[in-house]
Amino acid sequence: MKILLVIIILLVVWAISSYNGFVRLDNSIEEAFATMDVYLKKRADLIPNLVEIVKGYAKYESGTLDAVIQARNAAQNATSTNDKINYENQVTSGLAKIVALAEAYPDLKANTNFQELMKQLSSIENDVANARKYYNAVVKNYNVKLQSFPSSVIGSIFHYSKKAMFEADDTDRASVMVDFSDVAPAPAAAQVAAEVAAEAVQSEPPTEG
Repeated sequence: MKILLVIIILLVVWAISSYNGFVRLDNSIEEAFATMDVYLKKRADLIPNLVEIVKGYAKYESGTLDAVIQARNAAQNATSTNDKINYENQVTSGLAKIVALAEAYPDLKANTNFQELMKQLSSIENDVANARKYYNAVVKNYNVKLQSFPSSVIGSIFHYSKKAMFEADDTDRASVMVDFSDVAPAPAAAQVAAEVAAEAVQSEPPTEG
């Protein structure tokens, strides 16, 4: 009888410990995602200004720019983690395309405002990447616990379900983190006008005295 009582007590203690483990991991996931979301919102705040600058140089690329804005808005309005992850990956892909546009439009690439925004974006992307690594590590631990026996029994009883990892395309992410700081800035309008005027004077034939 005593042995049975001891076994029951040990099972109860184990069940409580296992449940508390799920609670801790679940809270850690929420905290990790909230931290990552702070950086994602900072990135979202940069996008409208970035798109406006690009429009001034690449007005025929409206499809690409509109897609980025739509993905940004969808990500901000997403009600589930899976949807949020999906739309944020679309944003990253869209930003990578904007970086590619800069290569096709040298004046855009040399624009100082564009360079500054890309510098900020690159820094934010680095923060997002670090936050994503931590989030994925916590999610992995949670999913392993959920799928491992006997903790899976407790997970099933309390309706814990597998969570999605935030997997991003490394190629797109690397493209967004391109550094344009070594590109010569575009000359100011006044400087351009002065250079044009100087060339015009030099091209005039000398007047006869």
